[in-house]
Amino acid sequence: MARVLPLALSAAAFTLTACQGALIDSRPLDRALGIGGGGYETTQADQAASQITTIGVNAYLWRAALDTLSFATLTQTDSNGGVIVTDWYANPQNPSERVKLTVAILDSDLRADALRVTAARQVNQNGQWVDAPVTAATVQRLEEIILTRARDLRRTAVAG
Repeated sequence: MARVLPLALSAAAFTLTACQGALIDSRPLDRALGIGGGGYETTQADQAASQITTIGVNAYLWRAALDTLSFATLTQTDSNGGVIVTDWYANPQNPSERVKLTVAILDSDLRADALRVTAARQVNQNGQWVDAPVTAATVQRLEEIILTRARDLRRTAVAG
């Protein structure tokens, strides 16, 4: 039974594609968000994700990053190294601009500093793709979306 529960929690985290409704967590905010040290113990769901899976990074961040980037074609995925790279993506509503995203998951813990998103943007000028700046707010927003999704996956797995 002790081995079945962590396996079930991991399976639930990987099979979820959307999380509806709000869950209220009465733990302190930093613990609920999975950040900070503060002497908190690792939850059973975190242990399940790192012990059961064969990937080298936090399973919740990995799944959340894949879910978030599902709109674009992925050119590289390395679950052991924690790297996801998209192909150039042009929004159909703005075909003269395209973006390429790279997500790096740096740790096995669900923490904000365990995630790095980088973006490259190009605009089409006279038939040539020219590099253009990406605002820091865009990259930060993508990181927030991935972290929120990862936390939702974790809450769902813990709630069982």
